[in-house]
Parts: sequence; structure tokens; C-alpha cells
Amino acid sequence: MIKILNIISDSNIGGAGRCLLNFLKYYDRKKFAVKVVVPKGSLLKAEIEKLKTRVIEVDGIADKSFDWKAIQKLNKIIKREKPDVVHTHGTITGRICGRMCGKKVVYTRHSVFPVSPRIKKGIGKIANKYINEFLADDIIAVAEAAKQNLTDGGISPHKIKVILNGVEQVEKASPEQIAQTKKEYGISENDFVIGILARLDAVKGHKYLIEAAEQLKKEGRNIKVLIAGTGDMQEQLKKSVKQKNLEDVVVFVGFITDVKPFLSVLDLQVNASYGTEATSLALLEGMSLGIPAVVSNYGGNPGVIIHGENGYLFESQNTNDFVKYLKKIIEEKEVYQSMQNKSKEIFQKKFTAKTYARNIEKVYEGLFEKKG
Repeated sequence: MIKILNIISDSNIGGAGRCLLNFLKYYDRKKFAVKVVVPKGSLLKAEIEKLKTRVIEVDGIADKSFDWKAIQKLNKIIKREKPDVVHTHGTITGRICGRMCGKKVVYTRHSVFPVSPRIKKGIGKIANKYINEFLADDIIAVAEAAKQNLTDGGISPHKIKVILNGVEQVEKASPEQIAQTKKEYGISENDFVIGILARLDAVKGHKYLIEAAEQLKKEGRNIKVLIAGTGDMQEQLKKSVKQKNLEDVVVFVGFITDVKPFLSVLDLQVNASYGTEATSLALLEGMSLGIPAVVSNYGGNPGVIIHGENGYLFESQNTNDFVKYLKKIIEEKEVYQSMQNKSKEIFQKKFTAKTYARNIEKVYEGLFEKKG
């Protein structure tokens, strides 16, 4: 049995945490023994414990990549637990400690964002390459775009494995739930319902969705746009909606804990990110229900939505291009129906939580096959 110690720095439950939880639901407990280190007070603790997995809390790593004060604490944990593999998520401190204790180390890059100029060339790039390659036996990128980030920083492609995120199948809400949700959000029978589920941050591109909604309304389209999530841009976006006289079209639904009713009333999902996006878990959940998507061509989106098959890609930060594909998907009924079927098919083939867990297990097993 291979002993795995995951170290994650998230104090809240974000994309990395959800991926870890999905792995914990489906990994082979006959082959692997898994424990997880989390920051003290992390919301992940209770969710991990529900999956009958031991959680170890530690001070000093919450939402930080590096904290030298935590090195001694993590070293003590690693020496006590004696794992075969230390798998880190968002914490270089964990990788340093794994190496200091002589363990196999796996690092998952969960994000996609512009690479710092400091590590794109010269001594910075060389230093970044050798530090990251020394601190990990294998590096997992959750999207091709995440791999590109890493290679732009000098890391050798052969060191990186692309493993796409996976999620559990979302079950469609009951007719009663759907009727209640439509009533709550003011959705009429003839509305084409467009939804986005993302934190309200500038780089998530809600601005372009609101601009697109304005154009569609002016053309007389019966649409309803549901914006789920919270964040720093909330008041600014609400102000924009009011100024554009879109309060009858755009609904801010806030933070949602149960995505099933929200997704079940959507005809289309969108993602307009332009500054950070790996493999959107929300898009995958929508695909499991057969919801096509129109998304920006940024980051990991092209790895999820295949242009013309389960949705369309629009040029990032280009409202007119966004509107073009929104109109296309609204108007072309037969294509839309085909995309619904294709969404389910692609999800089952590539993006289930079980598939994700099996792929992670192969990385662990491969570390010891190399040794032989």
C-alpha cells in the first residue's frame, strides 16, 4: 500500500479543494492510504472528515505558498506520518519539507494566470526551472494552459503531466424544484436562460456578459442572465446593470451551496475569463447535465469546450464576438440539441471524478515504477 500525504493551503473550499475532495471520494483504498494536512480552521476539514479521511491541522500555511515558520511543523508531521509520497496543492513550503524529509513529491498546479516577467527569461527563468524541478518528482497541470504557464517559466515539458479536473455527475432537479427556482429568479416560459457561476472578480469577465446582455435585449431577445457568486466586483457590476436598464434581465443570485437547481434551469452556461482560468469545475458540472457553453478562448476553457461540438469559443474580452456566438446558439435549434448530447458524451469520456481519481493514482504508481 502506498501512503500519500496531501498538503493543501486553502482555508476556504476553492477549485483545488474540490478536486482533492473528488479524489478522496473515489481513490482505491486497497492500494492507497491517504491523509491530508490543512491550515488550522480550514473549511475543508469537515468535508474531508466526512469522507473518512484523517485530517491534520497546522498553523502557518493558510492561503500562503511559502512560510518559513511552518517548515519545522510540516517536517515534524512528515517524519511522524512516514508517507511514501507528499502531494502538495498551492504550497511550496510543503514541497520543501517533502524534499527535506527525503520523500517523493508531487505538485499540482491548479491555476492559470499570466506568467511573471521575472521568470520568463534570463536568470529568473533558470532559477525557477531548477527550483521547481528539484522540489518535485512529478508536476501535475490541470489544463494545457497551466502546463504552458509552467513551461513559460522554464520548467521542462517532460516533467509535467496534464490531468484534467473531474467532477461528480449533477442530477437534474425535480420539476417542483425547477418551477420554484424559475419563480424565484423571475424566469418566464419563453426566456432563454444564460448562467455564469464564478467569483465576482474583474478577470472573470462579467463585464462582457453584461454588455452582451445589453445588446441582446436591444435586439428584443427573450433572455434571462443569472449571475451566481460573490466577490469584490459585486457592487460595481450591480451598478452597471442598473445604469444599462438591465434589472429585468440580469439576476444576481449570490453564493449558492447547491448547484443543482441553478444548473437545472439553464439553457446555456458561459465563462468570460481573461486573467485566470484552469479547468472550470462549473463548466464540467453543466456538461454533466448536457448544458452547452459559450466561453472565452482563455486559459483552460479550450480544453473543456470544443468549438462547434459542445459549445463555442469567443475571443477573450471581445463583446461583439461573444454576442455573435450567443445569438448563434440561441437561433440554431438543431445544432443546440446536438451540443446537448455532445456535452454529456464528452463529460462521461473525460471529466468524471472517477476518471480524475484513476489518473492521479497512475501518477503515484508511476513514481515507484521509475525506481524499478
